[in-house]
Amino acid sequence: MVALLGAPQAPFELACAAEAFGTQRAGLPSYYEFALCTETPGPLPTTLGVPLLVEDGLEALEHADTVVVPGWHPPGSPAPAPVLDALRTAHARGTRIVSICTGAFVLAQAGLLDGRRATTHWGRTAQLAAQHPALEVDRDVLYVDHGDVATSAGSGAGIDLCLHLLRRDHGAAYAGQVARHMVLPPHREGSQLQYAAAPAPARADESLAPLLDWAQERLGERLTLDDLAARAGLSGRTLSRRFTEQLGTSPGQWLLARRIDAARALLEQTDLPVEAVAARVGLASAVNLRRRFHAALGTTPGAYRRTFGERLN
Repeated sequence: MVALLGAPQAPFELACAAEAFGTQRAGLPSYYEFALCTETPGPLPTTLGVPLLVEDGLEALEHADTVVVPGWHPPGSPAPAPVLDALRTAHARGTRIVSICTGAFVLAQAGLLDGRRATTHWGRTAQLAAQHPALEVDRDVLYVDHGDVATSAGSGAGIDLCLHLLRRDHGAAYAGQVARHMVLPPHREGSQLQYAAAPAPARADESLAPLLDWAQERLGERLTLDDLAARAGLSGRTLSRRFTEQLGTSPGQWLLARRIDAARALLEQTDLPVEAVAARVGLASAVNLRRRFHAALGTTPGAYRRTFGERLN
């Protein structure tokens, strides 16, 4: 994996990728070789005013399986032609191209987003849409992943995209372990809103965190909207509104996503029959689990287990 940097480079966006893919962690396997490159190797200016020494040039992209563009400053400024050519060549060779925050402008300039959905920091979505009308800008989501190309919203959403890619590459359990090391929640859906719809911050007594923790511990039980609302001391309508404002999803969609996550971990880490996995995560039957699993991930529980089973052993 190679991070393609520009001048001046924003350290936080780079750190998102470096922390997820380039950090060695005790007790966890390391699946990535993380490197940096830029058009002209040497001291690279940063937005902090302190230069970063980058030793590799664009030739580093020739052997990368993933290229990350962690922001681009000023946003929308033209990327050098050799940079765009290198990205196009890498993508044509089968390399996955990923952007964090304003790095989406570079992917768009390279033509990699034409005819596709993409996102960037909410404050730059209008600019991205105006400069690149050939792509569809999604202003609300945290990230968009097409498999070969992925874009994320503002800086923090870059971490969400990185964790998503870890899940896709090496399974939910591994990504969850990395998230715990980073002291982060294990997963936020890409469709979650970039920021709460309500302009004012929620009061402490409006936080959904206690309810989410309570529900997460009871995934094997039958939980309805009325159950969640009663636990929160709210009407079903008010609870649904708060889910939309704070999480960008409905209670039912959030609960289903958590159950699929729990099923993924059990498939990776145990040899329980699919029927038992379904019961443990509250999906009732193997048939229902298979249907929900395929709709969410495009594969079957059995195929998923064969791919990711015991990856942490």
